[in-house]
Amino acid sequence: MRAPATDLPLILEDVSLLAREVRILHHVSLTFAAGAPTMLVGPNGSGKSSLMRVAMGLTSPTRGRVTYGGRTDVPPLRRAIVFQRPVMLRRTASGNLIYALAASGMKRAERNAAAQELLGRVGLGALSDRPARRMSGGEQQRLAIARALAKEPEILFLDEPTASLDPAATKATEDIISGIAARGIKIVMATHDLGEARRLGGEIVLMNRGRIVEVADAQTFFTSPKTDAARRFVAGELLV
Repeated sequence: MRAPATDLPLILEDVSLLAREVRILHHVSLTFAAGAPTMLVGPNGSGKSSLMRVAMGLTSPTRGRVTYGGRTDVPPLRRAIVFQRPVMLRRTASGNLIYALAASGMKRAERNAAAQELLGRVGLGALSDRPARRMSGGEQQRLAIARALAKEPEILFLDEPTASLDPAATKATEDIISGIAARGIKIVMATHDLGEARRLGGEIVLMNRGRIVEVADAQTFFTSPKTDAARRFVAGELLV
């Protein structure tokens, strides 16, 4: 019996990205493998979001290639992404999920129960009938994560999911992310918060000016970074 196809490892090989002659990513080679979350850190404009869009398959690299489990040109059936400012449909919380479940091919008779299960996983079970656009920022972010999980992804990309959230909402979102990772879903997450990267990350990738500066496990990165740029970044200095 053939093993089911997997998108892991997801490998970027010598990837560069140009936009209107501006180089966004510079010769990036990186592997996302199964296991603990990978946290992308670095200054604003360092290329974190662009790297995730390329890895997700939303943006084609100008040069280099991306492979998924050794394959190229793989449709994003087992990958999902949540943007920093997710767009909510003009529906209830459960309606947003039912729409996503329908798009993923789930049978109509199964969608209501599946939507309620997903809402429960992100702590929104009591808000099933609330219009999504009237929910708080933290609630919308959790709903967006639930909507991404409707695809039953193998890899979940999260772009600054706790940006602009208060501490309580941040803690709730981080707990959900930890729970998702514990279920075996590979998390690749961009964050500007080094404390968050330390709390959630198994692997840290530091980017600056579209380049990979350092890749290390979280403990090594925060206790004994190898590059001068990483040492300065951990110390709170600005990278320019």
